[in-house]
Amino acid sequence: MTASQPQDSIAWIKGKWGRPAELELPLSDRGLLLADGLFETVLIDHNHPCLLDAHLRRWDESADLLGMAPPPKRSWLDPLIQEAIERLGLEQMYGALRLNWSRGDGSKRGIGLDHNPADPSRHRFWMTLQTHTPTFQTVRTWISRHEYRHAYSLMSRCKTFAYGQAIQVRREAQQREAEDGLMLSTNGSLCCGSSANLVVQRHGQWLTPPISDGCLPGVMRGQALKQGLIKEQSLSAEPQPGDQWLLINSLGCRTISQVNGEPLTNHGNGEAFWRSLLLSHSEQ
Repeated sequence: MTASQPQDSIAWIKGKWGRPAELELPLSDRGLLLADGLFETVLIDHNHPCLLDAHLRRWDESADLLGMAPPPKRSWLDPLIQEAIERLGLEQMYGALRLNWSRGDGSKRGIGLDHNPADPSRHRFWMTLQTHTPTFQTVRTWISRHEYRHAYSLMSRCKTFAYGQAIQVRREAQQREAEDGLMLSTNGSLCCGSSANLVVQRHGQWLTPPISDGCLPGVMRGQALKQGLIKEQSLSAEPQPGDQWLLINSLGCRTISQVNGEPLTNHGNGEAFWRSLLLSHSEQ
């Protein structure tokens, strides 16, 4: 597979390149069996992985929180990522890079872990890269009545393989003729979308729920906080007049036009907000 024969996606695992559907993951991998793993999704723009240091920092911190071995470092990843970009032939297109880190093969059946320190040689890394178009469309949303983000769970603070809850949140929203779902925290506050952080503009100030309300510490959210563009504040589920609500992640920013059937009149420009976070960042 070469740059002269561009594909929609490419993957790498254990020194092998191929399409994601062609490569193999052992059936004994805990990431497959138990969703026992972490991943990061990184935007590729003009052959450059955007905010990669921030993604890898969260990856490291999450592995430490969950008692996993440290994932691969940037010095090892950089040439692999660049080769993936070249093999896929992205040129001027955007891409979505996914870096995966599982706890690897279990020593026995079940969920138990041994008492030895986490061994990186027993963990497993693989990655995928596919073409991507950043998403900025407006969406109708529904606040889930069944699924909640746990305010105190370590899992809420990590981007793990376990996306069953998010799938059900979006499924519930689609059954209500909405495109995406929102979740409340177990403490009753509004938390996030199914796969994105929530940002609300209210009375001229951008707000986002704090990590203590159970939301994932998103990279774009972190950029906005670092630049002083938003501040953390617990939010109720009821929009206020003049609110603008956005769902933001590394791959796009969607403006919320409706919550539980009630329209939001201020649609604003989520794309401009998202792009400002990328343009203002200069990564070494």
